[in-house]
Amino acid sequence: MSWEAVIGLEVHVRLATASKLFSGAASSYGAPPNATACAVDMGLPGVLPVPNREAIAMAIRFGLALGARIDRQSVFARKHYFYPDLPKGYQISQYEQPIVADGVLLIEGDQGERPITVVRAHLEEDAGKSLHEGLGGASGVDLNRAGTPLLEVVSGPEMHSAAEAGHYLRKLHTLVRWLGICDGNMQEGSFRCDANVSVRRVGATVLGTRSEIKNLNSFRFVEKAIAYEIERQIAVLESGGRVEQETRLFDPARGETRRMRGKEEAMDYRYFPDPDLLPVVIDEAWIEAIRETMPELPDARRARLEASYGLPRAQAALLTSDKDLADYFEAVLAVQPAVPPALAANWVTGEVLALHRGQGAPLVAPARLATLLARLEQGVISRLAAKEILEVLWQQCQQGEPPEDCDTLIDRLGLRQVRDDAVLHELVEAIITANPQQVAEYRQGKDRLLGYFVGQAMKRSAGRGDPKRLGELFAARLAAAPAGE
Repeated sequence: MSWEAVIGLEVHVRLATASKLFSGAASSYGAPPNATACAVDMGLPGVLPVPNREAIAMAIRFGLALGARIDRQSVFARKHYFYPDLPKGYQISQYEQPIVADGVLLIEGDQGERPITVVRAHLEEDAGKSLHEGLGGASGVDLNRAGTPLLEVVSGPEMHSAAEAGHYLRKLHTLVRWLGICDGNMQEGSFRCDANVSVRRVGATVLGTRSEIKNLNSFRFVEKAIAYEIERQIAVLESGGRVEQETRLFDPARGETRRMRGKEEAMDYRYFPDPDLLPVVIDEAWIEAIRETMPELPDARRARLEASYGLPRAQAALLTSDKDLADYFEAVLAVQPAVPPALAANWVTGEVLALHRGQGAPLVAPARLATLLARLEQGVISRLAAKEILEVLWQQCQQGEPPEDCDTLIDRLGLRQVRDDAVLHELVEAIITANPQQVAEYRQGKDRLLGYFVGQAMKRSAGRGDPKRLGELFAARLAAAPAGE
C-alpha cells in the first residue's frame, strides 16, 4: 500500500507596525544589539504591557481577506518556557480565544485549485535572539526583536505534498504583502514557517505521528525539508520503526532534517490568561471601518485581469503575485489605452520584471513604458530597439538621472525604423544578391528561409529596417524572379 503525507503549516508573520506589540519601542530591523529594547521588552519588574491598536487592526484586515471569523472578544495568554532570549520567562500570545478563526486560502493543489483552511491566526510577541559569533566562545542576547508583533497563521492539516505546501506559503506571502501588513522579507525573519509533517496509509483517517520542522525561512527550504521528512518517516515505518513526535531542524547543506528536541504539547506551556491585559473587545463599527479600506484582493484581481484584458491565467497570476506589479501594468494601459493589453502584459512580466527583480516597484515610470510600447506597436521602432531604450531608461533611473523622453531617445540613438520602400527595396536586392544558394533553396520550397532573409536585412540595417515590411518585400520579390536571374 502507498503512503499519504499530511502537512500543516504554522507561519509567523511579522507585522509592519512602527512600534512593538506591548511597548513603544521601535519595531525595526538592523539596529545594533539591544538598541531598540526597552524596560517592557526586557521584562523588568513593575512594567506593564499595553496592546498595540495597529497590530490588532492588521490582524482584523488579514481575517477579512480570508473571509474568516473575527472574534469580537479575544484574550492574551501567557505561554511559559525558559530561554535566554525571553527574559520574562513567558511569551504573551493567544491560546483559547484567538482574534481570527476559520478562514480559507485558495491554492493551486496537486489536483487543481482547492481551499485550505486557516484554522486560526493569533497575535503574539516575538522573542529575542542569541548571538554566538565574535564573542570569544561566550553567547550574547539581543533583545531588539523581543516584543515585535507577530501574527501566527495556522493552517489545517490539509496539504499532501511539498509542492502544495509551497503553493500555500507563496499565496500567503503574496497576501500579507498585498494587504500591507508585512514586508515579507524572509531573510530578515519577517515571514518564517514551521512545518508539521506526518504520513499515513492511503485511505486511513487517523493522522500519523507528526514531526515539526522549525524556522524555515525560504520557499525552497520549506519544500526540500518537507520532501525529505516525508521520505524519512516512510522509511522508518516501512523498516518496522516508530516515528517519534519531535521538533526537528533543516540542514540546508546536507538537505536533511535532524532532531532538535522532543515536541512540547500545550500543557507543557502552562497557558493562562495574562492578568496584566484585559480582553480585546472589537466592535462591529471598527471591523466595518477596516473593511472599507480593503483593496481588491489578489484572486479577484487576477480574475478581472483575465476577463477584462483576455490575459492567460498564468500571466494574470504572475501579475497579481505582487501588488506593485499589477498596479504598474494597469497604469501603463491607463496612459496608453491603444497599447494592446497582451503586449503590455508580455513586457511587464518579461523585460520589465527581469530588469527590476529585487528592486521593489519598477523604476521606469508607467508613462515612459506606455510611450515605448505605443511606438513599438506603431512600427516606429523594432522590438530590439525597444529593449535597448528600456535598458537606457532603467539605467538613468538607477543613477538618479532624469529619464529622457522616449521619442528623444529614439532619435538620439538612431533607432527609428526605416520604412521607406525605396530604401528597403535596395536592402532586399543586396541580400538576395549575396545569398544565391539560400534563394535557390527558398524557391524549392524551404519557406522558413524567409526569416533568414529578413534577419540578414535587419543585421545589415543595424536593426532599423521594418521587419514586417521587409518580410512582405522579400516574399513578393522571391515569388516571381525576373527572367535571367
